[in-house]
Parts: sequence; structure tokens; C-alpha cells
Amino acid sequence: MSGNFLALAQLGVQQLSPYVPGKPVDELARELNLDPANIVKLASNENPLGASPKALAAIREALTELTRYPDGNGFALKTLLADQCRVELNQVTLGNGSNDILELVARAYLAPGLNAVFSAHAFAVYPIVTQAVGAQAKVIPAKDWGHDLSAMLAAIDADTRVVFIANPNNPTGTWFDAEALDEFLQDVPAHVLVVLDEAYIEYAEGSDLPDGLDYLAAYPNLLVSRTFSKAYGLASLRVGYGLSSAIVADVLNRVRQPFNVNSLALVAACAALQDVEYLAESRRLNESGMQQLQAGFRDLGLSWIPSKGNFICVDLGRVAAPVFEGLLREGVIVRPVANYGMPNHLRITIGLPSENSRFLEALTKVMARG
Repeated sequence: MSGNFLALAQLGVQQLSPYVPGKPVDELARELNLDPANIVKLASNENPLGASPKALAAIREALTELTRYPDGNGFALKTLLADQCRVELNQVTLGNGSNDILELVARAYLAPGLNAVFSAHAFAVYPIVTQAVGAQAKVIPAKDWGHDLSAMLAAIDADTRVVFIANPNNPTGTWFDAEALDEFLQDVPAHVLVVLDEAYIEYAEGSDLPDGLDYLAAYPNLLVSRTFSKAYGLASLRVGYGLSSAIVADVLNRVRQPFNVNSLALVAACAALQDVEYLAESRRLNESGMQQLQAGFRDLGLSWIPSKGNFICVDLGRVAAPVFEGLLREGVIVRPVANYGMPNHLRITIGLPSENSRFLEALTKVMARG
């Protein structure tokens, strides 16, 4: 006797589509019989510098201890983060990437009959973690491709337990300023946990964006999530963290899986966090690459969404899927974002200068075909 195991799943899960990551280089090489060495991947917001040399050295040193379980409390990394982020040790929650932090929030605070509020064109993981636990996803229409914080505030009701906001936002790269964040946090009811997703905050310079850490002391219902996958170049190791009140961190640690961050990730993150030269070079490369791509779009007569991340969305003025496929045939992988309600856009990760040039050349060629 067999059952319909899709129908047996929670209704919210039935309505989800699996998360589709950027196409791997090896997969494209197999599909189109291309040389992997000649493929450029600008699809997953990875750091084109490669990992910090200090992180690589720390990994090599830790390899002899692979038979041991990791430090389940992540004491060394949490100590460094607490010091750098001006919080107490008991305010830090470690995650298997910042996605893990988002899922811990959903598991701890959402359930059937409750809801989470977030924006359209926002990170795909927000609906995944919300609907996976049977809660309602309240998706608020965007304003100029970014968060309409006033509308999001108005959507909060007695059953709302979480609001997800991203600054800057993925995939659009849009952002809000300190005044907007101040006004929003002041008006959010105390029973609602605000998750401020700052996965790309390290790419902001000076006062470009408000620093979520500056608001933690005043708002016990705020959690700031960050990651080592982007500016710190450790995407494959999956390590992120949440900063919140000690009470919220305690709740998240009750549902956190033991040993959720592996030993190599812990030591690499400690080393990367202290490599200030690497972070500065990541920012410099990102800024120059952003200018390079914008100049290329301008030459092609294309518009784009201004971005504060390490990526940019270009508007092709037509359905982007055929252009995406044409780029694949040229050995260039970017990210289609039709699943985010943006069928005319492609998202391009900032790469090395040569990678950016290769993409622009391929885009020019594909666009010319009509």
C-alpha cells in the first residue's frame, strides 16, 4: 500500500518549490561539453578573491582533529564575535550559515495559526522557513524593488510573530537608511521579533547603511543575522550567526542542532574575522567591479537596480530567460530571478575584473542576436 506523500505533507510545504541554487560550473560543463576552466560563474554572490590565506592556514592546522566533534558552543568564535560586535557572549547564536539562524527563528517562534511578514522580491528562504512550520507567509508588495516598511508595519497583526527585513536586500540590492529603520523599530509591537538580515552589510562603507548592532540594546525584539559566506569568503563552510537579546538567543539555542557548525568552519571564521586586510580588499574589489558592470550596462543602454551588495540586477527590457540560456552557451553563469517575481532581470555577482569583462562581452554578443 502506498500513499501520496506530497498530499501528506503540511499544506505550506506542498505549496513550496525547492530552493534552486546557482548552476554549478561542473554541471554546466557536463551539459554543454564545455571546459570548466573557461566557465565564469557569477551566480551565487560568492567572493571572487577566494578564501582568506589566514583562514586556509587555520583549516590546515585543524585537519588533524577531524575525528573530534566540534566545540558545540563555538566558544572561541562567539568570544571574538561578542568582542567585535559589542555584545555579551550569551547574545550570540551560531548557525550553519545565516540560513540556519532564519530557520531557528521559524522553529522557535512560528506555528500554524501564526504568521511572518516580509517583502516581495526578498530572500527565498523567508517563505521556505515560514511555510515549513505551517505558519502563514504575509508577502508585502515592494516599493521601487525594495522594502515598503510602512506597508509591512501595517500588515502586522495579533498573530504576527516574526518580520524578516534585509538590508541590503537579496536579490534586488536595495536598502533603507537609519531614519527608516528607526521609525520602523519604534512602531513594531513588542510581541514581534524583527529579524534584520545583514548578510551583505560588510560591503557597505562608513554610514552607507545603518548598523543593526547599534539598535540591539534599545530593542529586545530585534535579532541581527550575519554570515561569513559573502565578504569573508567562506561560503562552502556554512557559518553564520545571530545577535540578539540573551533571552532570544537562549530560545534559539534550545532548538539549535548540536554541533551545527563544524570544526573547520569555526577555526576558519575565527581567522577570517581577524583578517582586516582581506575584508578591505573584498570591499575595494567589489566597489570597482560594481562600477565596471554599471558602465557596461550603460554602454548597452540597459538599466539596473542600484545595489549595496556584491551583486547587481540588470533589467533587460524583455523576458530574461533566453538571454540567460544564451549566456550559459557562452560559458557564463548568472542568476535568473523570475522566481522572485522579476522575469526581465538577471542578477550578476561582482567578479574579478576579467570575469566582469567576460560577462559583459558575452552579454553584448547574446543581446545582439535578438
